[in-house]
Amino acid sequence: MDGSDEGSARPLTIAAVAKAAGVSVPTVSRVLNGEADVSAETRARIEAVIRAGGYRRQERDYHASLIELVFHELIGPWAIPTIRGVEQVATDHEMSVVLSELRGRHSPRDDWVQHVLARRPAGVISVFCQLSAAQRRQLGARNIAVVVIDPTERPAAATPAVAAANRQGGATATDHLLALGHRRIAMINGPARIWCCQEREAGFRDAMAAAGVAIDPHLVRYGNLHVDEGQRIGAELLALPEPPTAIFAGNDLQAMGVYQAARAARVRIPEDLSVVGFDDVPVAGWMGPALTTVRQPLTDMGVAAAGMLLTLAGGAAPVPPRVELPTTLVLRGSTTPLP
Repeated sequence: MDGSDEGSARPLTIAAVAKAAGVSVPTVSRVLNGEADVSAETRARIEAVIRAGGYRRQERDYHASLIELVFHELIGPWAIPTIRGVEQVATDHEMSVVLSELRGRHSPRDDWVQHVLARRPAGVISVFCQLSAAQRRQLGARNIAVVVIDPTERPAAATPAVAAANRQGGATATDHLLALGHRRIAMINGPARIWCCQEREAGFRDAMAAAGVAIDPHLVRYGNLHVDEGQRIGAELLALPEPPTAIFAGNDLQAMGVYQAARAARVRIPEDLSVVGFDDVPVAGWMGPALTTVRQPLTDMGVAAAGMLLTLAGGAAPVPPRVELPTTLVLRGSTTPLP
């Protein structure tokens, strides 16, 4: 880069990026537009120049009009409340929300990143999925901000993230069952590698330890966060020689599966088995009996993430960089004192 470029206060141009990277202007344009026909080595060299030089797109109005919201899957009942929160902020700022789904994957494929780069949103909000370091660098090189809701891995200190107080929620659910006199309490958790599942189990263990109640290792089980797994594991637990008197499910979908297992085993809820879920999805209040559960403030999480994203897109750092919103125990009919 020549001295006139270095000393100028004007934004770095595409031509200057091309000159510094030793490539043509069309090659830089293809990288900026997310096109795939550029070698990885050339792309990395161009992105390094963009990051170092502070290139800013000129078509800022279009760039600023979109928020990219990506879910690992959209079939879960927690998606709509989160979308509603992001949409609320987007509407207030005359922006649009683009939805994409990873079809159950927790990490996007590289072709997803190329599509995002082509759309040039103001930023990306990822929900229950994790972008790789390389994908973050690609987005950052185009000044596309990233905020994570409910990250699957413990986020680094500098990663803007919004989560529910999962550990607090796990402890609150378990404390409720302990206060009802239950001691043989099972936990059906999600995958042990998922951060929110780790936190919910930590809260469960905190509460049991504080009450001086030993945890039977046979009563802590892991599976996916869907109804069929709750049913399968619930049936296994109820078939034990000494079954639990209460089950804390990792989410409401697993709790629904426990209901199915209990019906098949002729176990009454709550008379024979108390059940607590996590999330407070809309259907939780319609179950029979209505499900006692821990409410995640999903809409508020969407609002908070969108606000952080707009702060980042405006060139400032959100304070604080990580937000943890409190959870609330919602008492309904699925729990009762131990006879």
